[in-house]
Amino acid sequence: MNQPSIAQPTHSTPNDTTAAAARAARLRVMVFDVDGVLTDGGLRYGPAGEVIKTFDSLDGHGLKLLAEVGIVTAIITGRQSEIVARRAADLRVAHVYQGVQDKRAAFEDLCAKVSVTAEVCGHIGDDWPDLPILSRVGFAACPANAHIEVKARSHWIAATRGGEGAVRELCDFILRAQGRYDALLAEALA
Repeated sequence: MNQPSIAQPTHSTPNDTTAAAARAARLRVMVFDVDGVLTDGGLRYGPAGEVIKTFDSLDGHGLKLLAEVGIVTAIITGRQSEIVARRAADLRVAHVYQGVQDKRAAFEDLCAKVSVTAEVCGHIGDDWPDLPILSRVGFAACPANAHIEVKARSHWIAATRGGEGAVRELCDFILRAQGRYDALLAEALA
């Protein structure tokens, strides 16, 4: 009888916060998947057949904070959607790749455009199409409800689900790892 495969981590143990924070401290670029990360992964269809997506406003502010401290933000997603383009523009996401079948190629293009190596990049994804990027970046992350194979290959796993605060939790973690969180909070309180 065949035994089911067991996910084997290729990185440090997920949520070893000291190791994950050291990786996050080096980030210059953070890449986000959309469905299941920036949204809850549900696909709702409107009366004209359009896909309707719901984004979390706390997640959005987290992306703005990353950009404010100079971290380049990017979206690489397999689906093509006008609503994603609009949301990315609202959040000032610097680079948007939609309708991508080969996420590895899009990621390599992004690295070339911003003149960085994969070691100073991070990615948050939730399913197998994200594995080619997650296995290359210096900081791999996922939401709490990510597929088991993604969790096994992530340095950091959110306590919250995709589309329900996982991205904000990640952004706060990165800002703390880079020693920027307290200054941004003090500025917000001023």
